[in-house]
Amino acid sequence: MKILSNEEIQQIEQRTLEAQNITELDLVERVASAVAEEVKMVCRPDGLLIVLAGWGNNGADALESARLLALDGYKPVVYLFNIGGQRLSPSCDAMRLRLAETPAVTFYEVTGAESFKWVEPPSSATVIDGLFGRGLNRTMPRSFQLIAHSVNQSGAYVISIDIPSGLMSEWNGASVRNDMMHASLTLSVEFPKLAFMLAENAEVVGKWKTIRIGFDTAAIKEAPFTFTYVDRGIVSRMLPRRKEFSSKADYGHALLIAGSRGMMGAAVLAARGALRSGAGKVSVISCADGCDIVQSAAPCAMFVPTKKNDCMTEMPFSNKYDAVGVGCGIGTAEETANAFEKFVKSAQAAGRRLVIDADALNIIATRPLILNFLPALSVITPHAGEFDRIFGESSSDEERLRKAIKCAEDYMVVIVLKGRYTTVIRPDGQLMFNSTGTPAMATAGAGDVLTGLITGLMATGMRSELAAFVGPYIHGLAGQIAEQRNGQYGVTANDIADNIGVAIKQIMGD
Repeated sequence: MKILSNEEIQQIEQRTLEAQNITELDLVERVASAVAEEVKMVCRPDGLLIVLAGWGNNGADALESARLLALDGYKPVVYLFNIGGQRLSPSCDAMRLRLAETPAVTFYEVTGAESFKWVEPPSSATVIDGLFGRGLNRTMPRSFQLIAHSVNQSGAYVISIDIPSGLMSEWNGASVRNDMMHASLTLSVEFPKLAFMLAENAEVVGKWKTIRIGFDTAAIKEAPFTFTYVDRGIVSRMLPRRKEFSSKADYGHALLIAGSRGMMGAAVLAARGALRSGAGKVSVISCADGCDIVQSAAPCAMFVPTKKNDCMTEMPFSNKYDAVGVGCGIGTAEETANAFEKFVKSAQAAGRRLVIDADALNIIATRPLILNFLPALSVITPHAGEFDRIFGESSSDEERLRKAIKCAEDYMVVIVLKGRYTTVIRPDGQLMFNSTGTPAMATAGAGDVLTGLITGLMATGMRSELAAFVGPYIHGLAGQIAEQRNGQYGVTANDIADNIGVAIKQIMGD
């Protein structure tokens, strides 16, 4: 699913009007109908329903929603803010006239000609927020901020149309979130917004879902893929069915350089992730002490011991592997760091893309010059803390994401920035936000499983920039399946690995 800018959506709207020979009012009616249906799910006809409408088309959506609900037995209290008396868009003005003819509506038009006193709604109220839509490109006026404060403090259930008032659809910088309307549910028209993907906006957006209003399919298809919300349809196209006559040799050999004394669990989890990915063979290179552990916990993987018992002082490079993941549980000892740096340089010389995670990232944080030797289109998989240790502290998700876009381009790497909407940042500036996952996955070792999974997918022949978003989608879905079986508190990284195959089966529709 595409995530589009305001300008791109406007272009699609215009093309929809032309292709379907309809007017703006028709689109308003479609939005309002969808909003009204959502309101019916949370508010009874005898409940208090307050509708806040601005002077633009977002306000028109709110007014028409109120009218449709009134026709279904609701008694909405509507506030239309038409400051100065001459600000209404043509669609908003048309819907105001319609609403005036509708019984059972208490209607207030606020023009500023007379003093207006806002009364905080009770917590039992449902509020439809149609004050400002996605076209907002500056801070919301102070008078509307005060209304937002009041509604937020009331505890009322807020349904925002398209986007919460005060939130800009893409970048919001240091804007004060408390000055925005805090939605309980945001009904985004056709597409999610980039702002929805950022943690600092979560309390503003609440839960969100898209509502369909029949935009022109050709216009949607031709819109750019700069930002993408990864869904099952995209991922399923990346997972071909196996041929009847095939063997393990057809699905590649994945290598994981992982583990050290006391951290062999990381090697096991990465191996289990790779084994469930569909890779034909999986090998683990680790310190000699880990042999029995890996061979017992992941017997389908082969084990290659290094000379030292407790940590890795050597990471031999070989082109016989189809994909290599490095870093899970290797530690950051000086000898290990030296071996890793040498390994990266050998991989760059051979043009071998790597998957780099965990302690390998921690080593890079202490030796940032290694970044200059990362093979082009390698995948690095930091969480926010690891990213900040390498590239510098960020004060928000937005700042970190902007920085990641530049870093991916500068170092020609694919960054998998792990989080609620794990984000894949490609060197060409494309961003892909993962749609699967659950808080149940906030457990030690989950990232190791993901590293193994991405490495295994690359071993099967999938390009790194594709495996970087396919892996997190499968991983997140496996976590959701594990949560269904074990509950939100009971999921372990082992459970995630165990359900990778089930997740792939679901994606492929089997």
